[in-house]
Amino acid sequence: MTDQHFYEPRLGHGLAHDPLNAIVAPRPIGWISTLGPTGIANLAPYSFFNVFNYKPPLIGFSSQGWKDSVANADATGEFVWNLATRPQAGMMNATSAPVAQQVDEFELAGLSKLPSKLVAPPRVMGSPVQFECKVSQIIRLTTKEGDELDQWLVMGEAVGIHIDRSLIEEGVYQTARAHPILRGGGPADYFEITPEQLFLMRRPTA
Repeated sequence: MTDQHFYEPRLGHGLAHDPLNAIVAPRPIGWISTLGPTGIANLAPYSFFNVFNYKPPLIGFSSQGWKDSVANADATGEFVWNLATRPQAGMMNATSAPVAQQVDEFELAGLSKLPSKLVAPPRVMGSPVQFECKVSQIIRLTTKEGDELDQWLVMGEAVGIHIDRSLIEEGVYQTARAHPILRGGGPADYFEITPEQLFLMRRPTA
């Protein structure tokens, strides 16, 4: 039996920093672009993000508070996910700044826009993969007692997917070749996926 730190979250964790998002880590980053009601682009990273279904492809990001990304997605029914990679890490971080709704985070971070094909929000130039999404659900999260939280899960169906052809080899997408970054725990931890970390393990057959 190992020596374990046990805590009940409702009573506090008793540590210098909440370990939850350091344990469930690293997590993919939802770098989400939307358009506001006046046409101003919004771009923000969310560390509560993942893919949830193959066909149709469903992805989701969760926001603490009704932030601009959620409000815009709710109003327009559209958003774009942009893959965050090591070369754009600093610019991705810059888009997390708490700025007013009328600020265009693309301009704030020195990023250029690419037009999307099927939705209105722009894509991030330089990001090697983007998913154009139509909102399928916006869910307000609750506690086990059913009490509503100020936490919003935005689900979207990817209706158009852009992939840099240099990341595809013999028809297979090469995950590490893009050097994606992921959110760790603590106030500043990130990780980068590189080819050296790859190992192969196929599922057992019946």
